[in-house]
Amino acid sequence: MAQLRLPLAAATMALAAAAAAAFCCCCSAATGFEFNEATVDAIQLGFSNGSLTSTTLVRFYLDRIARLNPLLHAVIEVNPDALAQAARADAERATGRRCGPLHGVPVLLKDNMATRDRLNTTAGSLALLGSVVRRDAGVAARLRAAGAVILGKASLSEWSNFRPVKSGWSARGGQTVNPYVLSADPCGSSSGPAVAAAANMAAVTLGTETDGSILCPASLNSVVGIKPTVGLTSRAGVIPISPRQDTVGPICRTVSDAVHVLDVIVGFDELDAEATRVASKYIPSGGYGRFLRMDGLKGKRVGIPNGFFTEGAYGKTQLRVYQKHLSTMRKHGALVIENINITTNLSAAQDVLYSNENIALQAEFKLSLNAYLSDLLYSPVHSLADVVAFNNAHPVEERLQDFGQPDLIAAQKTNGIGPVEKAAIQRLNELSADGLENLMRMHQLDAIVTPNSDASSFFAIGGMPAITVPAGYDGHGVPFGICFGGLKGYEPRLIEMAYAFEQATKVRRMPSFKT
Repeated sequence: MAQLRLPLAAATMALAAAAAAAFCCCCSAATGFEFNEATVDAIQLGFSNGSLTSTTLVRFYLDRIARLNPLLHAVIEVNPDALAQAARADAERATGRRCGPLHGVPVLLKDNMATRDRLNTTAGSLALLGSVVRRDAGVAARLRAAGAVILGKASLSEWSNFRPVKSGWSARGGQTVNPYVLSADPCGSSSGPAVAAAANMAAVTLGTETDGSILCPASLNSVVGIKPTVGLTSRAGVIPISPRQDTVGPICRTVSDAVHVLDVIVGFDELDAEATRVASKYIPSGGYGRFLRMDGLKGKRVGIPNGFFTEGAYGKTQLRVYQKHLSTMRKHGALVIENINITTNLSAAQDVLYSNENIALQAEFKLSLNAYLSDLLYSPVHSLADVVAFNNAHPVEERLQDFGQPDLIAAQKTNGIGPVEKAAIQRLNELSADGLENLMRMHQLDAIVTPNSDASSFFAIGGMPAITVPAGYDGHGVPFGICFGGLKGYEPRLIEMAYAFEQATKVRRMPSFKT
């Protein structure tokens, strides 16, 4: 009998319908545990009262991935040892051992974080398929020590979009799809973790950001993303772009879940000693969980910079939603200061920022990637030059005709941090000091609030933290977020504001899989 082949549009609609239907069957009849949108706290309560085991939870997520990944392409690879890790967590729990809020909880890692197991670490590129890492990435080691289950690797924009490619595409993972509106931008580069979190394909996920790669996908997939102060989380074992700007952070469905993950992954790492030693001074005694406060907006000074909330960018309807959120902040005790300037000419400053950032990142990427590759136990490629050559040798698989590799080629032509690069980095430092840092101090702000990831470059060049929280959905059902950002080490006050805002608004809803 001939196989029935649906037209592409019909097949997509059928998959979307199946995905939407999957949300209706997420409660265990035997135990009554509600898997759908399960938080870390709910999971731990289920473990404690016997309504849930890690093994059952991992099976649920593996089933979700099997059902939804043909449509969403959010997960590159699942861990063949995930069920064994879950069984070990269950056995530990049975003997009374507990290692904190992530014990027995399944975590998806973006596929640029090394794991010393049977999973690949490739940044989505076929060039690194089969490479063997020397050790777990620093954040992966901390997750394992906390008893978390490494569920698998999430997809991403290949090479964390340094190549760059279409947002959310990689040769290994294909095209990641926004679960709310399938034709909408999933954003990158941490599209896989954000989509997986939004679609309940994992309890929690980890992403990375150099400039916007956590904040943007979190915003456009209606989840919470925390971009930590650079150095607060180790970058050791993470396929790099820039040691000045790279940071690892959680992408989860709630602020509290993201904070639970943050508490586990922060801290000094001798393999990323310089950055983590400096940033460790910002880690509060007692951890970040104590800043999950319902009154976290009370008394906060919140700045609204000019040039971001504009009708040209967002339209009247969406701007009304944002204005309503600012009113909510005021009602909960925040002093909201509007019409302040990061710079006298935002557009010109952004142009200068982007051009200098590009100069610096190209040289930093070559140096950092070559250092990462040299530390591997085995790799098919040993340098950026090899990666460029690999792509040229595999033009169909790597879609060279569609995307090319201009940034990789430009990076390969650099020769370290010379006078041009030093001047660019100095200009970036001046832009940060004279711009956002000066603004925050001048107005004694606890945060600036901006749409989505629109201010990500200002946070990036200063190594500063930001948290994005779901803010609404446009006329087509595409999510948008609101971002709280501040100076280095401001995570406690940003968490207070983000959590209080989230609890006051409760915007997030489950994906609709619109075609």
